[in-house]
Amino acid sequence: MKPASFGEAIWASLPVPAFLLDPGDVISEVNPAAELFLNTSVRSLRGAPVFDKLMIDAPLDDAFRRVRGDQSSLSINNVDVGSGNARPVSCNVQIAPMLAMPGFVLILMEPRQLADRLGRAHSVKTAAKSAIGMSEMLAHEIKNPLAGITGAAQLLSMNLSGDDQEMTDLIVAEARRILALLEQVEQFGNLRPPERQAINVHDLLERARKTAAVGFAAHMTIQEAYDPSLPPTYVDGDQMLQVFQNLLKNAAEASGGENGSIRIRTFYDMSLRLRRKDGTATLPLQVEIIDDGPGLPPEIAGEVFEPFVSGRENGTGLGLALVSKIISDHDGWISVDSVPGRTIFRISLPVAPKESGD
Repeated sequence: MKPASFGEAIWASLPVPAFLLDPGDVISEVNPAAELFLNTSVRSLRGAPVFDKLMIDAPLDDAFRRVRGDQSSLSINNVDVGSGNARPVSCNVQIAPMLAMPGFVLILMEPRQLADRLGRAHSVKTAAKSAIGMSEMLAHEIKNPLAGITGAAQLLSMNLSGDDQEMTDLIVAEARRILALLEQVEQFGNLRPPERQAINVHDLLERARKTAAVGFAAHMTIQEAYDPSLPPTYVDGDQMLQVFQNLLKNAAEASGGENGSIRIRTFYDMSLRLRRKDGTATLPLQVEIIDDGPGLPPEIAGEVFEPFVSGRENGTGLGLALVSKIISDHDGWISVDSVPGRTIFRISLPVAPKESGD
């Protein structure tokens, strides 16, 4: 059964793989691009449960439930998609409700691979890692001469006054700003493996909230909606604190200096499971940081966790990339839903194993 609003000609000509699922998550229809993508005929796909034919490294059970319940689309970026007949490919996945067909959802997959003439593919994520590696090397080489420039400007300023001293002060200030950026690049590449232990996530959130309230988010109203029954999570406390501080700072800066509100919410949701190569992981501890700012620019909404992607004029594009890296290192999951007036960053974390509390 093809979606009538598309028309058979449009459905067949879609350039990206498309799957129509019925309310029971059974494949109702696929387009030719999907057949080519999976190297499988439409006959073998139609009528099969989607998870029997597609292996997607993302919590799609929860995504389908949210799309059907909210009747709104959802995007999941940089996930591996494959099948028994095709090797995994990094994709951006879009899931949308079929408003004229209750319970049906449409899945569109945009492969993020660029193949060269020899058939070799390099994903955008790999290119980003290469860029980070090059940036680390450049950062190391630039810091020493930059320190010399800063020191020379400070010495000059001792014998100057008026406009001349203002110029040396500007040199020092800009050099320090560059140094801070270089240190952030180095931090991204040199992040140590997490040292995990059982931690109450609310303790970390409260530390991050208090820091934000007296600093970068002093102009914002911060509200808490904590579920006190949450069990401990299993994380590196320092790294996860950095995640929460980065997200709170991102939410505060989204206001553009205007008064606004940030809501920190925690809750338990057993339905969220992440499919991995070694099985299925449950990520029931949910942390949401919600702001009422203008929302993410549409042109970067699907790439905010990529290095060097920023919606701010002087942004480095490393804050959210670092957040994503830390969450990934903790076997967690992060997603974002954004519309004007409401942006939600949601982090899903595992529960600490019982033996970790000994």
